[in-house]
Amino acid sequence: MNALMMMQTGLFDGLSWSKLGDLLVYHPEEPMLFSSGLFFCLFCIFSLFYVALWKHTLARIIYVTLFSLYFYYKSSGLWFGLLIFTASSDFLIARIMTRLDETWKKKCMVTLSLCVNLGMLAYFKYFNFLLDLGSSFLRELGVWFHYQPWASLEVAPLQIFLPVGISFFTFQSISYVIDVYRGRIQPLNRWIDYVFYVSFFPQLVAGPIVRARDFIPQIYRNPIVTRDEFGEGIFLIVCGLFKKCVISDYISLNFVDRVFDAPALYTGLENLMGVYGYTLQIYCDFSGYSDMAIGIALLLGFRFNINFDSPYQSATITEFWRRWHISLSSWLKDYLYISLGGNRKGKRRTYVNLILTMLLGGLWHGASVRFILWGALHGVALAIHKAVMAAFSSFKKVGNEMTPLRRVVGVFITFHLVCFGWILFRADSMQKVGEMLTQIVSNFHPEVFLQFVSGYKGVFALMIIGYVFHFIPKRIEMYLQKWVTDSPLVVQALLLSLAILTVVQFKSAGVQPFIYFQF
Repeated sequence: MNALMMMQTGLFDGLSWSKLGDLLVYHPEEPMLFSSGLFFCLFCIFSLFYVALWKHTLARIIYVTLFSLYFYYKSSGLWFGLLIFTASSDFLIARIMTRLDETWKKKCMVTLSLCVNLGMLAYFKYFNFLLDLGSSFLRELGVWFHYQPWASLEVAPLQIFLPVGISFFTFQSISYVIDVYRGRIQPLNRWIDYVFYVSFFPQLVAGPIVRARDFIPQIYRNPIVTRDEFGEGIFLIVCGLFKKCVISDYISLNFVDRVFDAPALYTGLENLMGVYGYTLQIYCDFSGYSDMAIGIALLLGFRFNINFDSPYQSATITEFWRRWHISLSSWLKDYLYISLGGNRKGKRRTYVNLILTMLLGGLWHGASVRFILWGALHGVALAIHKAVMAAFSSFKKVGNEMTPLRRVVGVFITFHLVCFGWILFRADSMQKVGEMLTQIVSNFHPEVFLQFVSGYKGVFALMIIGYVFHFIPKRIEMYLQKWVTDSPLVVQALLLSLAILTVVQFKSAGVQPFIYFQF
């Protein structure tokens, strides 16, 4: 039972030390999330001591690092040791690299870092996938050569625990080593500073992926939070809570999961509504986490770059990837696409590099053919769009340069291309993908729309609210943020309390994990 439920049931009355101890240890079935009451309680206590240490840089760094490691322990148990190992390894590699003169030796150190980090990812995320591929290949060979031991080979997958957020902190650590190699930053002198950077709890388990050159200079500044920054942080936390705990969790539990679990039981219209629902769900889930991470970091005196910029307003697939999960897409561009040659080796190579980058980006999300196809879809779409822009000058116009009609048509096409990709992303098998597409194409039944609305009033209302808020002009969003920022502290506290109360009212099955925790 999480802390928020405890507060609801009055379980904190007469709380014993044994209960408190049980609350503070790791429970695999209940990892600590930003949206849990336990986190808010611990964060309030943490903030009291944090404020007292504002002017003591080293003590503050040690204190925040310890809390961050505890936060990760509450998310993944003793695997927080893996985080310490990753940080220690790349800290030493970067330090050694700067003492080397020959370029080839420095490249060897970068290669070592890649082997360590990608080796961990390969084991935790892809070992069973590769094991299954290998055993399938041997079975085929056994059948082909009539070799019975191979033909009947069955290999059971290993029970491998996936540490939460391993892809995020390994990518973050890799970028640090590569930036040191490229001469963009100087390596840190203190181990604790680097552990602070890698483990900083607001962005630790689901991003955004923070670049060292943006974050590290902020470590040594006195984290003074202005009134505007405090109001902006509260606004982002409230928005994040509403997106994640009200919209995303509710439509997921009450409609989207049911459709994707058994698409053949629903009409094509209901399947399409399920796709639209998941499209909104994954955005609200992940951007909600990012909003809370950015807002919490802002309350601590650290500013992260924006991670989502109304991506479904995009009129082209290229624009979509400039607005969706910006920290990951920019990481893939800077450290993978450019490393492959980018657009420096001719048009054909550019298109190949785009497709390879997105294929690997899809594989990053999961060891499955579905994720590879999802990456291939986006890679091919990006390559086609780039080719069209090169062939027709009129298609080079972007953003407000487009005519209103072209922009509306572009948004419609891009949105549905992305929706199609989300089917591959969400369905748990290619069979489910086929069933869903078959229902949409051949068993649509538009006449059930009114029944759908009446049967899922809450889901439909939240979907409308979610999409309306997503597509409102930026100036209205900035006006709302300014209103919260300019409000008295009492009003800001009431807004946050109201948001938490709303979350409590919408909870129907405890705290739901964030979708990107699996990555």
